[in-house]
Amino acid sequence: MSFFKRIFSSEKKETLDKGLEQSKTSFFSKLTKAVAGKSKVDDEVLDNLEEILVASDVGVNTTLKIIKRIEKRVADDKYLGTDELNKILREEIASLLSETNSGEATEFVIPNDKKPYVIMVVGVNGVGKTTTIGKLAHQFKSAGYSVVLGAGDTFRAAAIDQLQIWADRVGVPIVKQQMGSDPASVAFDTLQSAVSQNADVVIIDTAGRLHNKVGLMNELTKVKRVMQKVVEDAPHDVLLVLDGSTGQNAFEQAKQFTAATEVTSLAVTKLDGTAKGGVVIGISDQFQIPVKYIGVGEGINDLQVFNKYEFVDSFFK
Repeated sequence: MSFFKRIFSSEKKETLDKGLEQSKTSFFSKLTKAVAGKSKVDDEVLDNLEEILVASDVGVNTTLKIIKRIEKRVADDKYLGTDELNKILREEIASLLSETNSGEATEFVIPNDKKPYVIMVVGVNGVGKTTTIGKLAHQFKSAGYSVVLGAGDTFRAAAIDQLQIWADRVGVPIVKQQMGSDPASVAFDTLQSAVSQNADVVIIDTAGRLHNKVGLMNELTKVKRVMQKVVEDAPHDVLLVLDGSTGQNAFEQAKQFTAATEVTSLAVTKLDGTAKGGVVIGISDQFQIPVKYIGVGEGINDLQVFNKYEFVDSFFK
């Protein structure tokens, strides 16, 4: 299968390879032990593979899907050597990701017919939400777009201050109010400012509190409703930021947020320095929401557009 075409710049691909190094090393050291002394894929190898995938935070349900696909390959091919297992895993996981992610995008682009393009960012405190917003703003600006930030997390003064630091660093305008202000009011002012400036992209931060589902739903619904007074179909993207290093906890956060509001895309951060990179595969599959961005380093350019081909290539190379 011609899944693995080189479409990233070599610099981006090197960053991705490096960011997934711990996940890959952990996975393959376990896989090597699982097939030691085996020449063909049998029930014991599949049982071991199942344990490895679950331990790599791929998740039980997604793991069972992958195992079922490989079992079918084994049944169809009659004899499948363990030396082919890596290639088959690559193909089946890329195929699984294809069902959720288009996989072709490699650059930070927005639709031509949406201006301003409004992104509302949600996620709990500590997942790298504000940092992701700052890096997104930098990437969009570098791509030639004009960007406005909205400091809609008004419950923490630190959140407003942190977003201001990123706005200054990136060199983009920010709209903010005092701590304790109505988040919907901030969103309204931000969109009005963006429209008056003829801005291309608006990124709105929201409160990083995972309070009860009803409270979260009401709050985010109000923010959306108020935004639509300025931009009729806003927000165009509701981006949930998840911390990939937390493994199964990221699944739980995704479950809570998708139950509370309509999430349209995901950003999985902090994949460097962790062996839990498999969480991207599981979250993408289980929630059927495209992973749009991944964080593979601390640098301002280390937020990347998620491309399933390159991700699987880096994970299994």
